[in-house]
Amino acid sequence: MPLGRQSHRHHRTHGQKHRRRGRGKGASQGEEGLEALAHDTPSQRVQFILGTEEDEEHVPHELFTELDEICMKEGEDAEWKETARWLKFEEDVEDGGERWSKPYVATLSLHSLFELRSCLINGTVLLDMRANSIEEISDLILDQQELSSDLNDSMRVKVREALLKKHHHQNEKKRNNLIPIVRSFAEVGKKQSDPHSMDKHGQTVSPQSVPTTNLEVKNGVNCEHSPVDLSKVDLHFMKKIPTGAEASNVLVGEVDILDRPIVAFVRLSPAVLLSGLTEVPIPTRFLFILLGPVGKGQQYHEIGRSMATIMTDEIFHDVAYKAKERDDLLAGIDEFLDQVTVLPPGEWDPSIRIEPPKNVPSQEKRKMPGVPNGNVCHIEQEPHGGHSGPELQRTGRLFGGLVLDIKRKAPWYWSDYRDALSLQCLASFLFLYCACMSPVITFGGLLGEATEGRISAIESLFGASMTGIAYSLFAGQALTILGSTGPVLVFEKILFKFCKDYALSYLSLRACIGLWTAFLCIVLVATDASSLVCYITRFTEEAFASLICIIFIYEAIEKLIHLAETYPIHMHSQLDHLSLYYCRCTLPENPNNHTLQYWKDHNIVTAEVHWANLTVSVSLGAARCPSIVTTGLGGTSK
Repeated sequence: MPLGRQSHRHHRTHGQKHRRRGRGKGASQGEEGLEALAHDTPSQRVQFILGTEEDEEHVPHELFTELDEICMKEGEDAEWKETARWLKFEEDVEDGGERWSKPYVATLSLHSLFELRSCLINGTVLLDMRANSIEEISDLILDQQELSSDLNDSMRVKVREALLKKHHHQNEKKRNNLIPIVRSFAEVGKKQSDPHSMDKHGQTVSPQSVPTTNLEVKNGVNCEHSPVDLSKVDLHFMKKIPTGAEASNVLVGEVDILDRPIVAFVRLSPAVLLSGLTEVPIPTRFLFILLGPVGKGQQYHEIGRSMATIMTDEIFHDVAYKAKERDDLLAGIDEFLDQVTVLPPGEWDPSIRIEPPKNVPSQEKRKMPGVPNGNVCHIEQEPHGGHSGPELQRTGRLFGGLVLDIKRKAPWYWSDYRDALSLQCLASFLFLYCACMSPVITFGGLLGEATEGRISAIESLFGASMTGIAYSLFAGQALTILGSTGPVLVFEKILFKFCKDYALSYLSLRACIGLWTAFLCIVLVATDASSLVCYITRFTEEAFASLICIIFIYEAIEKLIHLAETYPIHMHSQLDHLSLYYCRCTLPENPNNHTLQYWKDHNIVTAEVHWANLTVSVSLGAARCPSIVTTGLGGTSK
């Protein structure tokens, strides 16, 4: 029985009952293959499950997981309350229930994982259930519970009543308290289209296209009786949900009438849009239900977190879609447990939330085939440059890469203009304006100084505006910041010095360089030469950056030497005499001929002149003062 003493069973590999179906033609060969699987490791069994052929109803989709909890006691009005959600990482409702926490890496206790495994062993597992409402799902689960356990009528009514209680989501309270004053123009009547999204009647559908009455969702979702109230939908969070995503609902809680837990794992086929069950209007694929006696609410909560977290695991996620029986799910949990790292309780505080990593490690090695000793067979790695995407592959046709780029961009071209009308883009506009203007003006001033005014801030602004508009309209990268940079400044300096040394016209040569650059770019585009970008490594980038740094360092040292020659430093100056400056006129020792002629013409007798009383403004010849003696800085100078 799960959650009890007898639930801690020996952790073993469940392979004895793997796919004992199909007793018809070829059954003997299938039994021989199953006998071999009985001794496989969990990793090998998972690889076998993932290697099975996919059908339309078992194609894995992105999952949004929601954890709802209930506490149902006699005489109290209970409802399901959303306490956590998982898109990629866990988000919890903070204490007080006012806001969501930041996404963080979920940390689980090993005990709750073993309890979850015990729940799947002893609970009800219904795969590929076909139902259209939560009422039908509840009835099918309870029917199965009556067959496998002692569930009387009163308990059935009470459990069914609990399962059908209203679900209260975190965004509903926030939206009721806030009155939307301004609505984005892009959100009004916005419908996202996907050319590959077709229902079984051939009509295009999308999970983000939400009519006022019914919601049509892709992948053949049954939503005939699932009206969606747009006023309760968090459109901001809805945009984060990937197109075609499905929901995984985890429902745990306490019911006072129960004396033992009721556990059920359900996979719907096809996915069904259950109105009011999920925070966002997307179809539900998986349901995990755990209802038990009062007093173990925290234990139920941790088991629910474990179920929700393991559903976000890339490997178990695919196993859950392709599983054909209970043992397949247990193999997925066993493989997950093999990859789990346990931290000692005395060396780490579980209340510390781990920030999501910038780069999530790849899980491909868990899908690789193993060998008998448990090691992973290393597959042949792709040659250097094989990591490139389709946009960096050679097409072998003239302008083939450009044509493919236009085809990839065409479906989103109009939405780029339409989305720009949203008021949410206003902050981005202001940021991009400042980010583009600042370097253009700064480097424009430096270019004006380096080119003696041939290219200055005005020319830089005009050029940046023209190229920015053309690049944003035709290149499809409106958020790219264009403008002058350090390498451009260095190039312009070298080019201007070259033109000055050889008496060439700088602007004419600059125009020719621009035309040749455009011609060479067209040739590179025509021949798909951009595929060579795959071979450019970080070393190439660092080499160019180092070159620019060396050039700037050289220029800085050159300017320091120039300043030292222009404004020399007086090494033997006495700082105490900096303010003791005075000047006086004295009789020149060797007057020149012009001064002597001046004295003779004006009958000036030098012996009768009071030289100490003269000022500079007194004209005594060619110079205002024949001889000026300056005293200061520790000496006398003339």
